[in-house]
Amino acid sequence: MKLFKGKNKKNKSSKAASLPFRINIIFMVVGVLFIALLTRLGYLQVVNGAKMKAEANRSDTTVVSANTQRGMIYDSTGQVLVGNSAHQAITYTKGVNALSTDMYATAKKLAQFVKVQTGTLTERQLADYYLANNDNLKKVLEQIPNSAQYNDDAKYNKALAYVQSHKINFTASDKNAAEIFAKMSGAYQLSTVNIKDSGVTNTEIAQVGEHLSELEGVNIGTSWSRNYPVGQSIQGLTGTVSTEKAGLPSDRVNELLAQGYSRNDQVGQSYLEQKYEPVLRGSKSQTQVYLNSQNEITKEVKKYGGQKGDNLQLTINANFQKKLSSLVKSAEQGAGGYSTGTYAVVMNPNNGAIYGMAGVDRNPKTQKITSNDLGNINSSIVMGSVVKGAMVSGALQDGVITPTNSTMTDFPIHIGGVTKSSWFNKKGGANIAVDAAGALEVSSNSYMMQLAMKEAKFKYVDGAALTMNPSIFTKLRAHFSQFGLGVKTGIDIPGETTGLQGASDFGHIGSALDLSFGNYDAYTTMQVAQYMSTIANGGYRIQPHIVSAIRGTSKNGGLGAIKDTVTPNVLNYVSMTPAQRKLVKRGLYQVVHGSNQYKTGGQLSSIKPEISAKTGTAQTFYNGNETVTLSLASFAPSKHPQVVVALAMPNLGVNAESNNMQLAKKIYSAFWSTVQSKSTVK
Repeated sequence: MKLFKGKNKKNKSSKAASLPFRINIIFMVVGVLFIALLTRLGYLQVVNGAKMKAEANRSDTTVVSANTQRGMIYDSTGQVLVGNSAHQAITYTKGVNALSTDMYATAKKLAQFVKVQTGTLTERQLADYYLANNDNLKKVLEQIPNSAQYNDDAKYNKALAYVQSHKINFTASDKNAAEIFAKMSGAYQLSTVNIKDSGVTNTEIAQVGEHLSELEGVNIGTSWSRNYPVGQSIQGLTGTVSTEKAGLPSDRVNELLAQGYSRNDQVGQSYLEQKYEPVLRGSKSQTQVYLNSQNEITKEVKKYGGQKGDNLQLTINANFQKKLSSLVKSAEQGAGGYSTGTYAVVMNPNNGAIYGMAGVDRNPKTQKITSNDLGNINSSIVMGSVVKGAMVSGALQDGVITPTNSTMTDFPIHIGGVTKSSWFNKKGGANIAVDAAGALEVSSNSYMMQLAMKEAKFKYVDGAALTMNPSIFTKLRAHFSQFGLGVKTGIDIPGETTGLQGASDFGHIGSALDLSFGNYDAYTTMQVAQYMSTIANGGYRIQPHIVSAIRGTSKNGGLGAIKDTVTPNVLNYVSMTPAQRKLVKRGLYQVVHGSNQYKTGGQLSSIKPEISAKTGTAQTFYNGNETVTLSLASFAPSKHPQVVVALAMPNLGVNAESNNMQLAKKIYSAFWSTVQSKSTVK
């Protein structure tokens, strides 16, 4: 018994001694694990904390954007030119990881309540819809030999080919559902598209609203489209906006996507709508969408309601623009012959503001007339004598003539067997001495050709060859371009052209004489307006513009506060002495009010307030047929110019003489009765 008890006591003592050691080992292991855990947590928190938080947020929340109302476009008086119409719309928001089978079921259900246009459905879209039904896909794959050996993508492509090669009879109901399915399929995850955004009936709204719980992602919303209260013809200046179905222009997709657009967003695609897209588009609304582990939306919280785009106010007067368009069209209807169009620009010479610009094109074969207001900036026309003011100004600048010594005799020019003359002195029976002002009054071609030869330092010999240096082309064009002829005016509408220049080598040296009196190079009507404005305002070539201000929206939805204004932008200054300017202006005044029997603008003398002008007639051809082009550049009042009228009428019949002046008289009458009262003229 003693032995037994003694041994037991010893064992107990040994166990007691080892217990603290084991506990210490456990504590040490726990401590190491705890330190490792802290280290890992620290690493995640400090090193990768931002990244992990972003990952968590991306999994649980997403911001969904939606478009807002586009900014409007107003005329100079505050009248709406381009507005917005609100429409009820049936919308669809694509869920995260939405399956084609889910969209198929929703589309088929929604098609029972909503009818959409199906005219643009493609065979591929019909096939995609058909195969979104698993039963149909399975049946098709059974018809494809050895389909099991292909991967999923290859199987689907084989199935597509099969469906498209076998004519399946799609009913009208099927096509309706297929169009809806195509729109759903084209949406990005958590992006919203319009299934139907125009012509939605009250019955459709009621039926969809009643079954919203059965239509995953479908909702009733609002869409916006452009309207034109003064008529759609204003689109010729303002441009157009793409439709949601067309989406972003294909040539600008990457650029616009980088700016935050979605592929189905509406965007300005031409002219002012395109140029001022950043101003007009507004900012999208933002909604925080919360998702559960199954990527189902559990809650939506609007973070930002979006903001309507800012508005453009134009220099255009809508009522005057309408009258101007009517006058231009009427003039073209009476033109006849091979006439190819009529164009007119009315602008403020002191700040470049465009009051109105209108144009029409005409097909001489069909006689069809179409609106083309932008023909004023992109149709190049040989204008004729209208440019002679720039020719005289250049000669004065170069000292070829002076205000006190500018008289020369008008006579026919005989060069190398070719005769070039003024309209009133073709055979030399009306040789007269004229100074620079008188040369403008009677529109002397001979005077301008003599100036060109003097500029080239060429001594004229009757009947001898013309051996001028071709550098004369460059010199004359430099004189013209300082006034805006042959260069871009800088108008704030995309698509402006520079005009056309004829060949400038020695083989065409005779054409340098034609260039001097406006019968060689081609210019736009806007360039002619800028040229005359430069003379009228004392030498400042001002950039023309049709946008006057960017404005916000008032509380009642009208024009709001001015956010930015367009100030006159002087492109260059034509340096001339006061005496030189006075001489040129005197010549333009005498065109209308002079006493010479050969003055060219006498029919304009009845216009009040009185105007100064330069008429133009160019000998032109259309498809081998001889024609004339009439032009006009003018300003009023003569003493204190406030408005410039420029117009061009290409390819009229050879007997046309006064079409340009008759149109100008009507334009001035419309201006003073619509835009500005004569009583305000100094």
